[in-house]
Amino acid sequence: MVDAFVHDVPAARVVFANGAIATVGEELARLGCSRVMLVSGGPEAQYAEVIASALGDRVVARFTDVVMHVPAEIAARAVDVAISAGADGLIALGGGSSTGMAKAVAKETGLPILAVPTTYAGSEMTSIWGLTEGNRKTTGRDVRVLPRTVVYDPELSVSLPVQISAASGMNAIAHLVEGLYAPGVSPISFLQAEEGVRALASSLPRVVADPTDLVARGDALYGAWLAGWTLGTTGMGVHHKICHTLGGTYDLPHAPSHSAVIAYATAFNAEHAPAAMAGIVRALNAGGIPCTDAAQGVWDLARAIDAPTSLAEIGFRAEDVDEAAGIVASARPTNPRPVDVEGVRGLLAAALSGERPGAGTV
Repeated sequence: MVDAFVHDVPAARVVFANGAIATVGEELARLGCSRVMLVSGGPEAQYAEVIASALGDRVVARFTDVVMHVPAEIAARAVDVAISAGADGLIALGGGSSTGMAKAVAKETGLPILAVPTTYAGSEMTSIWGLTEGNRKTTGRDVRVLPRTVVYDPELSVSLPVQISAASGMNAIAHLVEGLYAPGVSPISFLQAEEGVRALASSLPRVVADPTDLVARGDALYGAWLAGWTLGTTGMGVHHKICHTLGGTYDLPHAPSHSAVIAYATAFNAEHAPAAMAGIVRALNAGGIPCTDAAQGVWDLARAIDAPTSLAEIGFRAEDVDEAAGIVASARPTNPRPVDVEGVRGLLAAALSGERPGAGTV
């Protein structure tokens, strides 16, 4: 018997192809945009120049002050730039920080976003926005910030360094894992999440072995697309709340935080989400990561690609565990296993140590 569910998928146009960056002008025309602000950071500067050159005077403003976790004061400046330039659309080029900055502008102005991802963040497929102010990161959902069109070009990810590729890929894995046990999961989103785990488990080791392997890069980007789509249609649990706290309050890097926490969050929820755990195990095995326990398999994948598996290695301190646990628990995240301070404290302590999770729960 199929459990009751609601499957609500916001519309987004997806263009996926090697060389798809060349379609940006055509896709803008489909959106009716002729005066755009290009939002991009330093790592994707070479691609920003390609887009700006192709669009010419259709780019009326550029915003390059892209900062991790989207500080509210910088987002306000981006809004002012877009309004002053008379922009009628936004191009978000880059990873989650660029997309997040464009979303902050769209939230205030209603301008449509065309996203061109260069990492595996997945934010481009969601209506989730985030802003950091006063050492607290606030997130929410607003259909205005969902990009209208997403242009995926695997060639743009070839220049992504191996270390960042690995952490970003584990960030995508985290979206998929939480999507499998989220309250908004449907039969279709469960299938896409499981397929996303398989695609990333198969492709990320190949990306790390040969960063120029365009087939592996395409497979990883495909998995990341499924991860973003899953996150956008299902929801988040304790893992994502922990990572938002680590970023907003302790300024830890976003993707490495996801990589360091996800195996332990999986273990934390294991006994309360058996169907999700079985799906993770199936997908990891199909992707070439042999396992019988979901949390251990996720940890093994991270180790296989040399992605972070410990919060200590990315700068989190033991003396901050109690405070962080209190912040997370007070937010009351929706999660298969009830979230309390003691449970989160144990999860964070395990993630701090970086030891391979034991079979079962944290």
